[in-house]
Amino acid sequence: MTWSIIARDASGAFGIAIASKFFAVGALCPHVRSGVGAVATQALVNPMYGGPALDALARGQSPAWVIDELTAADEGRDHRQLHLIAADGTTAAYTGAACIDWCGSTAGEDFSVAGNMLAGPQVIEATAQAYGAGAGLPFGQRLIAAIAAGDAAGGDKRGKQAAALLIHTTEAYCALDLRVDDHHEPIQELHRLYERSLERFQPFVACLPSRARPAGITDRAVIEAEIERFHAQRAATS
Repeated sequence: MTWSIIARDASGAFGIAIASKFFAVGALCPHVRSGVGAVATQALVNPMYGGPALDALARGQSPAWVIDELTAADEGRDHRQLHLIAADGTTAAYTGAACIDWCGSTAGEDFSVAGNMLAGPQVIEATAQAYGAGAGLPFGQRLIAAIAAGDAAGGDKRGKQAAALLIHTTEAYCALDLRVDDHHEPIQELHRLYERSLERFQPFVACLPSRARPAGITDRAVIEAEIERFHAQRAATS
């Protein structure tokens, strides 16, 4: 009932874009940890996969090993779908035998796409192709463009309801967490929220305490100057 793309960009950030005819899909399915990896658990979702999967990746276990361990211990495994990406870009995916057609996955360099209850395989194919073609885009925009391409190719065969975007960069906290829980065009709304986040939220987050700058920026005049500089750079590259 969902499809998603999980990816690692060149900076080491991890992100997930996800869409579904399911209320608040972003609340249960995507899990990301900075410097560790990302996992999307879907179909008859098992939210308890998220923490253990990321813990195992943090210990250096491979995504394939993580999937084997999680599904072996889950009597509902045939109804689950999940895919993961590790810190080195390695991916793995699992689709249970009882997942509803169309269901399956594909992967490329530093990304994975998986879905179930879709209009057809063209959904994940279009998602993967759009992600590959969007290498010049900012990471969040690239993920949204990919999921939008899958939507245009048919998406969830039951219709549309929710979408989400979750990104962790190199910091311990989340860089961007956008959710559209119930909307007639959730991916369009997700894109609108992303654009709004560029106005002040994203440049403001860049001023917060970080590993490179533990105190962050506390001078409000400097923060405003950084926000202006952010927009000047965007204008120069658009």
